[in-house]
Amino acid sequence: MKLSTKGKYGLKAMFELALSSNGSPVSLKYIAKKQGISDQYLEQIFSALRKAGLVNSVRGAQGGYMISKELSEVTVADILKVLEGDMAFTECLLDKEACQNFDSCSTKYVWAKIKESIEEVTKSISLQDMVDDYKVNNKNLKGNDVIDIMNSRK
Repeated sequence: MKLSTKGKYGLKAMFELALSSNGSPVSLKYIAKKQGISDQYLEQIFSALRKAGLVNSVRGAQGGYMISKELSEVTVADILKVLEGDMAFTECLLDKEACQNFDSCSTKYVWAKIKESIEEVTKSISLQDMVDDYKVNNKNLKGNDVIDIMNSRK
């Protein structure tokens, strides 16, 4: 299974938004710069995320995007579902008409178990988990460094 750049970049951008947000909007320019993603591509991604209700947009000079829910309520699965669609990587799991051998397929069980595992993992990881993990694994960032990073995005 291979995620598209839309899914990978969208997850990275949502992580950056979660990490950088201190209750005020974060600009796409800032997210794009921090994650090395094109501004134009991020606009497309955030348009989909906004339509799905995962982010809110704020207009104006100090505008940008904010996550619309608590970080602990937004999962990797929520983000990937919007950007990638269903996480099944074989057509037969989405549409049994796509396979002539659906009822007697010897590998359907394997694909279904892989799909279930992917869904279980992605549903169990929230943006808050990602931020917490980042902070634990980047111990060289002191409290003031995190504040400086957040303030530098303005």
